Amino acid sequence: MRHSGSVTLLDSVLADTIPMHGRMIHGKDKSGHLTEESQQYDIHGNFLRAVDRAILNKVLLNELEGLPNVKLIFHSKLTGADFRKRKAWFETTPAKAPQTADGAQAAQSHHDDRPKEREITFDLLLGCDGAHSSVRYHLMKSLRMDYQQTYIDTLWCEFTIPAASDTVTPSPSPSSTSGFATSPNHLHIWPSATSMFIAIPSVDKTFTCTLFAPSATFASLEASPKDLTTYFTETFPGALPLIGTSESLEKQFKANPHLPLISIKCSPHTFSSSAAILGDAAHAMVPFYGQGMNAGLEDVHVFFSHLDAQPSTETGRNTALAEYTATRVPDAHTINDLALANYWEMHAGVTNPVYLARKNVEEFLSDKVPASGFKTQYSRVSFSNERYSEVAAAVQRQSKVLLQGLIGTVVLPVLGWAAWWAWRWQRTSPAARSAFRGSLNFTALTERVGRIFT
Repeated sequence: MRHSGSVTLLDSVLADTIPMHGRMIHGKDKSGHLTEESQQYDIHGNFLRAVDRAILNKVLLNELEGLPNVKLIFHSKLTGADFRKRKAWFETTPAKAPQTADGAQAAQSHHDDRPKEREITFDLLLGCDGAHSSVRYHLMKSLRMDYQQTYIDTLWCEFTIPAASDTVTPSPSPSSTSGFATSPNHLHIWPSATSMFIAIPSVDKTFTCTLFAPSATFASLEASPKDLTTYFTETFPGALPLIGTSESLEKQFKANPHLPLISIKCSPHTFSSSAAILGDAAHAMVPFYGQGMNAGLEDVHVFFSHLDAQPSTETGRNTALAEYTATRVPDAHTINDLALANYWEMHAGVTNPVYLARKNVEEFLSDKVPASGFKTQYSRVSFSNERYSEVAAAVQRQSKVLLQGLIGTVVLPVLGWAAWWAWRWQRTSPAARSAFRGSLNFTALTERVGRIFT
């Protein structure tokens, strides 16, 4: 946005955001009391900003509408494209038929009702049209595109937590403040073994919430919506009182769609000098890293960095597009994989002692020994400009160092101690010596420790 040339765009967007400094993990202790545990995102104080997608779209469209060299055309559907001849065909939605005085529709022939089609000649076509991209569909007819589409066995449904001022009873959350039913500066997570409920703050003091659960869970609740109250009470303690009544919960569950989660990888992202796909059209991902929109915006930045570095000729553009797809494909594939893996972290890892221990070690080294280069994977992804593929490689290197450190400081001393006792047993008990040797399996032990840290 800083490179857009607008002096007000970034400030306009940031004005409608809410800072989120970490996760708030909701649960219940052994006594049955509700708990809230804050986990900061970054040891150095970096934070996320929550923004309403509709507000962001409005701000960006208003900015575009003010540019003299931009023309916005709505209600047009791409129905065909020839990327060699640089022609595209769009089907335009016809206006509603005129009404007569008595409200009856005026007579129109069937031919007049058919959508009109217009032909467009283009120099460069950018497909930023989402996971079910029409541009990508037509590109696949023109080049050998590797394409992978995967649905995970998880559905999602949206809910809303109203502003605290809109509820009759006081909020049960101890972090409720300033009209928000719970802390406005956290991503709220109710984790469970197989599902998850999250809440993200909005500037109107409500929270946009999402239930993620296996398809079998949704099928069961759809068949018996009355079970929603029991399900939420047992699985996400404290969430229902924030949403409101059981009636409100059931109403929202019935009214809002239950949608699948799709992950898409494809390569290449470009065709010669005439077309490129960006955003979800190139790499739709599950939402568990919060990087879908960020990755799309980064596509734009990377794409134009290559385009601006080349001459404004067809040859220059061909080179720029080839460099863009070579650079971006490995990063897009990596963030797709990281987003899938992060589902475990969000609904299970946030309460896993081994995961939390590793996070603490990495944050300690990042804070106290910055020369080590250690950072958490989350910090690298969310608060740096490292390429996603470079992040994955760096985290893998850190894992090896931590594993070696664990072996050097814990495993080897333990093995040394065991060897000393074995030596003593050898001197006094041949039978014990034989049994001890048969029980040792150093390879299996090393592999088991390795799995914990990778």
